[in-house]
Amino acid sequence: MINVRALVAEAVGTFVLVGVGSLGVASAVIVGGQNAGLLVVILIVPFAFGLGLLAAIAIAGDVSGGHFNPAVTLAAVLDNRIGWATGLAYAVAQAVGAFAASLFIQLVLSADFVRATVNQPGPIGQSPLDQDLHAFSVEIVLTAILVAVILTVTARRPQAALFVIPLTLVVIHFAGIPISGASVNPVRSLAPAVVSGTYTGLWIYLTAPFLGAIIGWGLFRLFNPAEDEDAEAADEYDQDEDDDLDLDDEELEPA
Repeated sequence: MINVRALVAEAVGTFVLVGVGSLGVASAVIVGGQNAGLLVVILIVPFAFGLGLLAAIAIAGDVSGGHFNPAVTLAAVLDNRIGWATGLAYAVAQAVGAFAASLFIQLVLSADFVRATVNQPGPIGQSPLDQDLHAFSVEIVLTAILVAVILTVTARRPQAALFVIPLTLVVIHFAGIPISGASVNPVRSLAPAVVSGTYTGLWIYLTAPFLGAIIGWGLFRLFNPAEDEDAEAADEYDQDEDDDLDLDDEELEPA
């Protein structure tokens, strides 16, 4: 049975991520004017999305696992952390949160600010097709990195996830904004595109992150084979049994 609280957590967390990140874009536009320079964008937007993700994980991560991204959810399904039905429900909840965030930006600011948050390929290429392909490739690679980090840190160092994952998203934005806009999240691109009616290059952001998620999951499994996890679980079980035996021996000793 699907956990309704987890779906609400995914919607709220995605709203926080996309909403705070979009407000960061709006701040860059306000500070730098309608033709805000790349330097202003680079100084503000990566931290807005990265720290927005940190806030989202802190608020709702413990309830749902803190995906807030259909590409991350796909990786979790592939890794058997959640089922397909739950994954589809998560994706719908994430879309609801993202659309609510873009509608919020339109309500409190304007449609122009929503349009400013739309991901589009950067001017890196001789033709529009070259630009699309460059953006497509970068989105695949950056999403693969993000997913591999998320799967690894949540499996190996979950106590560090609150900081490692948001910082990874910050770095991804520094690296990808000039080339692809650094979406790495289908609903983060879909919502402002639909709300503002701006669909140029949208196919990139609805396909590349999912391909990147598959690659990122493959990298995680390459370096973390399932048999290693089974061996670790067996070692932990044996250690627990040894501790229980030690405790029983102590209980049998006279006072």
